[in-house]
Amino acid sequence: MIMAIIVQKFGGTSVADAKKIRRAAKRVIKTVENGFGVVVVASARGKQTDQLVADALELNPNPPKREMDQLLSTGEQQSVSLFAMALDAMGYDAISFTGSQIRMMTDSVHTKARIKSIDAERIHKQLDQGRIVIVAGFQGIDEHENITTLGRGGSDTTAVALAAALGAEQCEIYTDVDGIYTADPRIFKEAVKMDQISYDEILEMASLGAGVMHPRAVEFGKKYDVKIHVRSSSEQTEGTIITHEVPQMEGVVVSGATIQKDMAKIGLVGVDNIPGNAAKVFAHLAKAKVIVNDIVQTELSAEKANLSFMVDISDLAAAREAVEQIQDDVHCERIFVRDDIAEVSVVGVGMRSHYGVAEKMFSALAKAQINIDSITTSEIRISCAVDEDQAEKALEAVCVAFELDKPAKQRGS
Repeated sequence: MIMAIIVQKFGGTSVADAKKIRRAAKRVIKTVENGFGVVVVASARGKQTDQLVADALELNPNPPKREMDQLLSTGEQQSVSLFAMALDAMGYDAISFTGSQIRMMTDSVHTKARIKSIDAERIHKQLDQGRIVIVAGFQGIDEHENITTLGRGGSDTTAVALAAALGAEQCEIYTDVDGIYTADPRIFKEAVKMDQISYDEILEMASLGAGVMHPRAVEFGKKYDVKIHVRSSSEQTEGTIITHEVPQMEGVVVSGATIQKDMAKIGLVGVDNIPGNAAKVFAHLAKAKVIVNDIVQTELSAEKANLSFMVDISDLAAAREAVEQIQDDVHCERIFVRDDIAEVSVVGVGMRSHYGVAEKMFSALAKAQINIDSITTSEIRISCAVDEDQAEKALEAVCVAFELDKPAKQRGS
């Protein structure tokens, strides 16, 4: 009798070769032996997706998106079949499915489709028969029976969505890191692994450059109350639990810090201070498919205002062209651009109930002789734009100030 279901997702590096597939299979078997029904979600092996993209571009520099989805979905299909074969060789009954076979219905936006529904009945039936179910991540099917793919982070999203549909006890995300850290340990070497973090905090950190979990997967978890456990595929240690806020989280003022490089800032100086001008600017940017963040508007006088925003450096050319096209319409006196800027941020639900966070952050940056270009905040985040060549120094300064080299229970308030 199955006590509960656990969804286990293994990324590309975790299934890159036969040895790693066997190791992942042993992890699954151990969970089964503990009395759980297990649904595995697997990504394409190693760099296979990159190779498929390269093969496509060699034949067609602008391949049809529908055909790209047909092609890229084959990587995961190979992984799940091989995973099932490995489990069979170890004496365990397993069955693999593509996204279409479990009716993972999506919209029709090829290469970045969004999940609409999942038919969990077929998976439940297989689990009830004692089988381990392996599902191809990253893919689904639209109402016209076309294969679709979910875009970046798609396998994580598949796993969390399945956990929600199946009512799973938790969703385990196995990666090449052993959890989520207070900061990027490649930059701040004293960063420590967090035992837990809230959905809101990891969403902020993911949007600010932390790459452990994709925001869409976390959004699913938050919406459907799925406990997500990020852990190592090569070690048996506990990882980091992503869950709803619990009371002790408020005692930790700052949970983590991030830096986001490859950013650019565009400023419109002396825009007419009248209703509708900001709307005109951002409508033009939206039409150019430019994603903006950290918007700041300041009133210079009753007649004029300054408006600035940040974009990814890859969107800079399109953003600059868009604002130049609208410049005369909003009577902008001049446009300035910075392409040598980065953003350092601190995140923590404890900011809701503690004061002095901004002062501590600004003091730490001042002590490190780092000038702040601009500041933006949310309820649980403070971000400062700084010179890109000082970004890592800035991260280290705020990490030290907020004691992010210590476990949460050892930090001062």
